[in-house]
Amino acid sequence: MLPSSKLSAMKKLLKPSLITQHSTRKQSLKFLTSFINTLNSSLIPNDNNNLSKIRPFSTINSHPNDQISSPSTTPIDAGSSIRKPLSLWPGVYHSPVTNALWEARSNIFDKGVENVTISENGLVSKHPCNSRTSVEYKFSDDFVLREQYRNPWGEIRMGKLVEDLDALAGTISYKHCSNNDGMASALILVTASVDKILLKRPIRVDTDLRLVGAVTWVGRSSMEMQLEVLQSSLDSSQLTDVQALVANFTFVARDAKTGKSAPINKISPETEQEKLLWEQAEARNQMRKLKRTEKRSEIDNQESGRISELLSEGRIFVDMPALADRDSMLIRDTCLQSSIICQPQQRNIHGRIFGGFLMRKAFELSFATAYTFAGAAPRFVEVDHVDFVKPVDVGNFLRMKSCVLYTELENRERPLINVEVVAHVTRPELRTSEVSNKFYFTFTVCPEAVKKGLQIRSVYPATEEEARRVIERMDAENSDNEHQ
Repeated sequence: MLPSSKLSAMKKLLKPSLITQHSTRKQSLKFLTSFINTLNSSLIPNDNNNLSKIRPFSTINSHPNDQISSPSTTPIDAGSSIRKPLSLWPGVYHSPVTNALWEARSNIFDKGVENVTISENGLVSKHPCNSRTSVEYKFSDDFVLREQYRNPWGEIRMGKLVEDLDALAGTISYKHCSNNDGMASALILVTASVDKILLKRPIRVDTDLRLVGAVTWVGRSSMEMQLEVLQSSLDSSQLTDVQALVANFTFVARDAKTGKSAPINKISPETEQEKLLWEQAEARNQMRKLKRTEKRSEIDNQESGRISELLSEGRIFVDMPALADRDSMLIRDTCLQSSIICQPQQRNIHGRIFGGFLMRKAFELSFATAYTFAGAAPRFVEVDHVDFVKPVDVGNFLRMKSCVLYTELENRERPLINVEVVAHVTRPELRTSEVSNKFYFTFTVCPEAVKKGLQIRSVYPATEEEARRVIERMDAENSDNEHQ
């Protein structure tokens, strides 16, 4: 409770303009007193209040498609950190789910590792169920949490959900790398890439949902994990939660002292589903290695022809704009950009800017780009790919540049808008600018807008460099679809 002297002072500060909202001054003061009492009860920790406690990790099932059924191991409550003062987590990025996950990591080192095989080098072989983690969003009865995830159209804020997915992936990586000797504390675990975040059905902000994930594949110093968003279906015949979104994150381990790659615990899939996920992840890893060894400097005749074809239409806009197709435009005319001074409050537990924060800012810029291009509120379809090229540090001047790279108009009822966001770390003192991240998003528009006559235009490159980026992204997308 607040001291009576402070409460009296607050009452004296009430202006008549505020009092007019109630019938009398007495009723207004009674309302204020009730509100302050409610606020105090929500902020002051109470040992008897289970909502103020972080719940243990859920590790009951072997793969992400299994359902949580045991009442003894409940998922992390996404809203638990809202009910505590933010000052309990100084120096980390403040978000309800990231706070809950980062606080829960402290419990990892308090528990021993069970049912694992220890090798001579101190590494252990774990099962996917050992890293399985889930977070529960109680949107149906938690108004404060729901309001933080609602966008202006009454739908889910996908940028915040993507941010939470990165935080969940980080916690899963810590669980997999932790041993009895606290090995994870000697490692720096960072996001290397996001291969795909695919939305399979609309996510509602007024219905409870769960984030569930586990490690599915491990290399020497890298690991891939699959994450899912599960939510109840509107179909009353389906009694279990259905998959609304699926994502694949890749993390790498670095030695905290040397910064070099460090070996991590192996993985032993048990069930048929776990073995299938391992095979799919292995195929993606081989594809990444193949792309790194490709020599992009040599352009064959076929690719040269594709570049010329793209540039031929773009040159009309440059040389003869009055004769250009009115249903098309240049890529450069779709560009937006934003600038960020990276603050200490946005850093992660390693002291660098939280990757989920960067993904959210990139998503919000790409959303604005698609919005201004289409002329209607866009609908998120998928995150095609994210590359974390260089880390972003506190104090860096980060510039994000976005553009509509190309559109897919074969299906007129569901046109696709592909947006590229490139982040640059700019150092004015050194007069340098380096690419730190590349993000690729796909959006569409609501069917109602298309029925009302909305038409999405084509975009064309004006330079050879733009044409190469378009072809490279198209080929990567086609390759990903072939290996799914």
